[in-house]
Amino acid sequence: MKHLTGAELRNLYIEFFKQNGHTEIKSAPLVPEHDPTVLFTTAGMHPLVPFLLGEKHPGGKRLVNYQKCIRTGDIEEVGNPTHLTFFEMLGNWSLGDYFKEEAIQWSYEFLTGSHWLDIDPGRIAISVFEGDDDAPRDEEAAQIWLRAGIPKERVFYLPKSENWWGPAGQTGPCGPDTEMFFITDAKPNGPDSNPANDTARYIEIWNDVFMQYNKNADGTYSLLEQKNVDTGMGLERTTAVLQGKTDNYETELFSPIMDKVAELAKTEDLRMRRIITDHIRAAAFMIADGVLPLNVDQGYVLRRIIRRAIRFGKRLGIDERFTARIAEVVIGIFGDVYQELSQNSEKITHALSEEEDKFEKTLPKGIKEFERIRDRLAKKGENTIPGGEAFELYATYGFPIEMTQDMADENGLIVDMEGFDAASRKHQELSRAGAEQRFSGGLADQSEKTTRLHTATHLLQAALRKVLGDHVYQKGSNITAERLRFDFSHPEKMTAEQKVEVERLVNEVIQQSVEVTIEEMTVDEANEAGAIGVFEAKYGEKVKVYSVGDFSKEICGGPHVKNVSELGAFKIKKEESSSAGVRRIKAVLK
Repeated sequence: MKHLTGAELRNLYIEFFKQNGHTEIKSAPLVPEHDPTVLFTTAGMHPLVPFLLGEKHPGGKRLVNYQKCIRTGDIEEVGNPTHLTFFEMLGNWSLGDYFKEEAIQWSYEFLTGSHWLDIDPGRIAISVFEGDDDAPRDEEAAQIWLRAGIPKERVFYLPKSENWWGPAGQTGPCGPDTEMFFITDAKPNGPDSNPANDTARYIEIWNDVFMQYNKNADGTYSLLEQKNVDTGMGLERTTAVLQGKTDNYETELFSPIMDKVAELAKTEDLRMRRIITDHIRAAAFMIADGVLPLNVDQGYVLRRIIRRAIRFGKRLGIDERFTARIAEVVIGIFGDVYQELSQNSEKITHALSEEEDKFEKTLPKGIKEFERIRDRLAKKGENTIPGGEAFELYATYGFPIEMTQDMADENGLIVDMEGFDAASRKHQELSRAGAEQRFSGGLADQSEKTTRLHTATHLLQAALRKVLGDHVYQKGSNITAERLRFDFSHPEKMTAEQKVEVERLVNEVIQQSVEVTIEEMTVDEANEAGAIGVFEAKYGEKVKVYSVGDFSKEICGGPHVKNVSELGAFKIKKEESSSAGVRRIKAVLK
């Protein structure tokens, strides 16, 4: 077995699949632009949902990448040797091209081939889907593994909870998967030991998902016209395996951060060092992708992990401002691969330092509120802090729940965690609903009405640039079936005359019944052709350029009408400020 660093594994994976006809694409941002059902990109499939549903990808049918991911469903588990908030996923993709046979053969070759990872085949175990009422037992995948040389006693049939992936949101592409495990030196924990119940013996390192189904809104499953393959190898976990370690934090992807925390701390606690390392690492990536600490949406998650890290820093005896210093180490490790970190280094350190200052200011107020709750309970002869009040200590005063629990314990009290979890879930549902309002109408929504409005945004931006000037660029958009909302760079309120002229230009093009054409080209070619857009970092070397005659030319990956005559009449309903230097237009099609 080869001893590889994380960087070496990342590069070797990309090289292997490029040799097998795959096009490398870049990592998409952590905030999904086209899936309102989740706050963060939790898997490599998120940015590719439209292409998994049949949209043609500029990179072709075979793709490979490494993708930034955030998962927060088990944030309380962070601190053990394996749980991570931020992680990298290596993935290869087939968009209606190869399927189970090739995917499994390549997985086996990369894992065991002497030119690649060179893992002893005897240390590999496999799981496949055992079948249920929704889909049959995956005998096809099992037989391919047997033919590759994996003995039947190391092929395990497991239920949907273990061997079914997706959808990433509430609906979408999904299907059975086959998972690959590295067998450690640990002895089986019993005669029925398997990858689902013996994680000490079996470490999952790769997952091949066979997207054959679409989960519908009513919970049913239907077969996809286009069968896809979506695979994922956890970079951090596989790196640890290749280095003979069972602790992710002992590899070079984490150890410099861990060392910096230890340098600043006055006491030693391995779990707390891991939590700080994980949380500031995740926070740096979130901020680099535009997330800032807030009490809603993605900002709520960011604020929680920053303050949780600060809390554990205090328990380690770190009295100075320290989060920015930890982030500098993170940037040093990953800034070459993820240039958004180095490009936004000042933004990252400033946001972290500012959040530390805010937390310090709210602490005394929060402590007073805690004492008020404590005294009230003492008068009533009660010893349980209601869950809603514990959540309010977090939402209003920034107290991580662990801090409230610690203070409760010091005062002979307990916290109603069921009530806290219920209040937290309600808040998350409201946050997700808020995100849905902001992000709906994107690529994943390809209804006729939304497609018309999406196309209209192209005409709107082109008209704005003609009327206001070339400084106008899209700063955000939100499209529903009823209306479009378009944010753009402009320093002042539009005049009534300017709005009338923009409307006139858009409707003039619509009345001319101009066809919408599409070309695939490189980013450089698109720029030379005068296309506008900032999507080159999301779709790889080749991009789609949509043109409406000589009026509009944009890089885009969304749905469009074939002829603008399908749009109807364009009407601006409102023009207002969105933020400093950014204006917002709300418009409809009649």
